Amino acid sequence: MKATILHAPGDIRLDEVPDPVLVAPTDALVRVTASCVCGSDLWPYRGINDVAEPTRIGHEFVGIVEEVGAEVRSLRPGDFVIAPFMYSDNTCPHCRVGIQSRCSHGGFWGGEDRDGAMVDGGQGEYVRVPLADGTLVSTREVPDDSLIPSLLSLSDVMGTGWHAGVAARVSEGDTVVVVGDGAVGLSGVLAAARMGAERIIAMSRHASRQAVARDFGATDIVEVRGDDAVAAVKELTDGVGADAVLECVGTNESMHTAIAAARPGATVGYVGVPHGIEYPVRDMFVRNVGIAGGIAPARQYLPQLRDEVLAGAINPGAVFDLELPLTEVAEAYAAMDERRAIKSLLRP
Repeated sequence: MKATILHAPGDIRLDEVPDPVLVAPTDALVRVTASCVCGSDLWPYRGINDVAEPTRIGHEFVGIVEEVGAEVRSLRPGDFVIAPFMYSDNTCPHCRVGIQSRCSHGGFWGGEDRDGAMVDGGQGEYVRVPLADGTLVSTREVPDDSLIPSLLSLSDVMGTGWHAGVAARVSEGDTVVVVGDGAVGLSGVLAAARMGAERIIAMSRHASRQAVARDFGATDIVEVRGDDAVAAVKELTDGVGADAVLECVGTNESMHTAIAAARPGATVGYVGVPHGIEYPVRDMFVRNVGIAGGIAPARQYLPQLRDEVLAGAINPGAVFDLELPLTEVAEAYAAMDERRAIKSLLRP
C-alpha cells in the first residue's frame, strides 16, 4: 500500500510500504477513506522537532473496518469508524477517569506498539488499529459524504479544542479568549460557543480564519499580538480580562499572552504542544491564574461530538479549506506550512 513518509524536514513523500495485517486478536484493519494534516505534524516538517530517519506520519483518519481480530467485540467489517489521534484500551485506570491520552497500554500512530510491532501512520491507504474496541468509535452506517470533514475533525482538532474549553472551565455566560487561529483554535471557538460562552474573543490576523471564527461563534476579533493583544482584551472587557482563556498554539509568546489576558482567578486551558515555554509563576501566583490542560483525551469526547455532528448541531469540518488526493500530500503540507490553508484534507 501507499503511505506518507517524512524523510527529512520539508521532505514529505508518498511511498510504498508493506500492507498491514492483524497482529493481535484485539486489532482491526481499517481502510482509510479520509485523513488530514495536523498543525502538530508541521513541527517535525519544519525541523523544529528532530527527524533522525524516515518516519511514518499522520494521526487523524476515518474509514471502513475491513477485518477484526478474534477478540474484537464492538466492531464488525463494514462499520464506518473515527480514530482518535492516539489508540487506547479505554479500560485502564487512566482511561476510566477520562484521560485516554495517558492509557497504560496505548500509544501514538506511526511508532511501535507495546509489543514492538509497527503501528501505521494515519496518512495511508490502510491502518492496523491496536486495541480496536477501546480506540475506534463507530457510526455503523457510512454517513453522507458531506459529514466526512466534520467527523474527521473529531479525530483530533475538535476534541482538542473541546478539551481546552473543559480545562479552562468555560461556563454559561463567560467571556472567553482564544489564542491561536489554526484548526485547534477555531475548534476552541466552536467549543466555547457550545459551552455557553456569551462573548468569545478570537485572536487572528487572517481574514479567512476570522470568517470561520465568526461562523463558529466569535463575537470579537483581535488582530494584534503580544502586549498589544492583551491591551485589546483589557479594553474589550473594561480592564477585567477574560473569564477563561484557551491557549491553542504552544509557544512562549502565546502562553504569556494567554496568561496576561486572563482575569484574576481565571484558568488558562492549554492544548498547544509546548515549545520553549517559561511560565510567569510570580504573576500567576499574585493573580490566582491557573493552568490546566495537556494532551487531549479525544476518545473521551468522541461519542458526544459524533452525535452532535450527526444531528447537525455543529459543523467543525469548516476548518478544512483544502482537499487533495493522497498523491498530493506534499502540497497539503506545504499549503499549511505557508499558511495558504487552515487544514488540509486528504482522500485516497
